[in-house]
Amino acid sequence: MSHQWPENVGILGIEFYFPSQYVDQTELEKHDQVSAGKYTIGLGQAKMGFCSDLEDINSICLTVVSNLMNRYELDYAQIGRLEVGTETLVDKSKSVKTVLMELFSSSGNFNVEGVDTTNACYGGTNALFNAIAWIESSYWDGRLAVVVCADIAVYAEGSARPTGGAGAIAMVIGPHAPLVFDRGLRASYIKHAYDFFKPDLTSEYPVVDGKLSIQCYLGALDACYQGYRAKAAKLTGKELSLGDFDAVLFHTPYCKLVQKSLARLAYNDFISATDRSQTEYEGAEAFAHIKNLEDTYFNRDIEQYFMSHSKQSFERLTKPGLYLANLIGNMYTPSLYGCLVSLLIQTPWERLQGMSRIGLFSYGSGLSSSLSNI
Repeated sequence: MSHQWPENVGILGIEFYFPSQYVDQTELEKHDQVSAGKYTIGLGQAKMGFCSDLEDINSICLTVVSNLMNRYELDYAQIGRLEVGTETLVDKSKSVKTVLMELFSSSGNFNVEGVDTTNACYGGTNALFNAIAWIESSYWDGRLAVVVCADIAVYAEGSARPTGGAGAIAMVIGPHAPLVFDRGLRASYIKHAYDFFKPDLTSEYPVVDGKLSIQCYLGALDACYQGYRAKAAKLTGKELSLGDFDAVLFHTPYCKLVQKSLARLAYNDFISATDRSQTEYEGAEAFAHIKNLEDTYFNRDIEQYFMSHSKQSFERLTKPGLYLANLIGNMYTPSLYGCLVSLLIQTPWERLQGMSRIGLFSYGSGLSSSLSNI
């Protein structure tokens, strides 16, 4: 019996919720008695959203799913899978997904697969991949999937506190979608690391090794980009570079790291280029001898050169996706998909229609990461 793939599986609809309260980062700089611009320029953050004691992870997930279903006029009976990606726990056993099933009560539909997926900021992406796999499997019954990414990111007083935030995103996944995931083309990198973790179950604050976290993030980005390019070459017979993307979006702990991340991809393009004497790499000859990428994570000369070299690419490919991250902060699992929402609302419709490859880099500490595209 021949198998026929569902056509154009991807995002049919998307809903975004964020709290109404925020901290202005300039005010936080004053409160923390740090130099002006440390958070606004150094981190690239304008504001940071936070939840009051009237909200928790269950309530913001209930809100975003309810809003999603109402906006797209969906019947709860149409949903066959619901999975939540979150690292914000209010119960060590009961999943947020089971709380969301209260919304399904009036429909009588309790035949809904999926529970919660947890691995730092990567859980939402894994839930999304699971939804796509379900639709493309023999278990699919023709119904739609809903993926929820939600977190409340808070830190103890200190250098990490201004990188908090909160938000929730819900997506309807199914065939014949306007935002289609490229089948068979993604790369992942998963490795054991203690860059960010929450060993104290009585506290909502994580333990963070800031330098190691940046090293892990950039190392995962290198590995995913190289793996993605290798798969693309096999599928298309063409070596891809940044020039083949219409947009590149990233998990966003803070906006400045994202700008450095796009520069990192430009550096990867440079080291894989067959002709480094091209005028586009003028002045980069001093970096050609470096063979080990691990030696370059904190190389300021490389960072500054490729940030300057990729500035126009950043403005075109990535900056439109940072609109909400700049105003809300790091939302953990929804972070990457908040960038997708930003791109959709910040880009003229005529340009959106012409886009054929939007890169999506997802990262979660511990660590798990993937690069895919729509």
